Amino acid sequence: MSETGIRIEGLRKRYGEGDTAVDALKHVDMYVNPGEVVGLIGPSGSGKTTLLKCLGAVIEPTAGKMDLGGTTIFDTVWKIPDLRELRRDSIGFVFQSPYLIPFLDVTDNVALLPMLAGVPNARARARALELLTALDVAHRAKARISELSGGEQQRVSIARALANHPPVILADEPTAPLDSERALTVIRILNEMAVQYKTAIIVVTHDEKIIPTFKRIYHIRDGKTYEEAGEGRDV
Repeated sequence: MSETGIRIEGLRKRYGEGDTAVDALKHVDMYVNPGEVVGLIGPSGSGKTTLLKCLGAVIEPTAGKMDLGGTTIFDTVWKIPDLRELRRDSIGFVFQSPYLIPFLDVTDNVALLPMLAGVPNARARARALELLTALDVAHRAKARISELSGGEQQRVSIARALANHPPVILADEPTAPLDSERALTVIRILNEMAVQYKTAIIVVTHDEKIIPTFKRIYHIRDGKTYEEAGEGRDV
């Protein structure tokens, strides 16, 4: 694994042209090391969603540079020929809603991405079971998604995000629908997984319950980022 998890330099994103142009991102500098979970917070319209979409290779930045896992993926233009492959193999996504496939059992939900990447079925399922065990939901491996609690579903979505050994995980409001105990459990799990698998994780959140747990926080305001030390409370 590279020593670089996420590194962003001078990232900009402009929508439109001329008098109607809107600068959603004006200047974003950010880094997240392997094994680190960093919070990203800011008011609505500040650029959080745009930044996450740029990092996730969903939209193209206007300028700047992005490195993920030691590879430059964008430097004025995309440096990766297949963005779908990049998203599948190098970026894990955790959302506010788990978005699990209801007609597959828990193991198949986690094993699906590696199998789509060409990993043999048996190896993909073994990887899924390894992650489900680490996340303490292996006893639900054969269950349907409708049989899981909300907290269990979020654990399965974290396992799915880790399935292809991505150097980066982007988590968008992962604790929003959860109560305090389950929210803190999810953050504890993300920290443990970051350390265990040397993954760099960004958590976008408005959740006041979890903000004190971050050791480093980036505020985004008016399209610019500002770093500050967090409290780093144990969970």
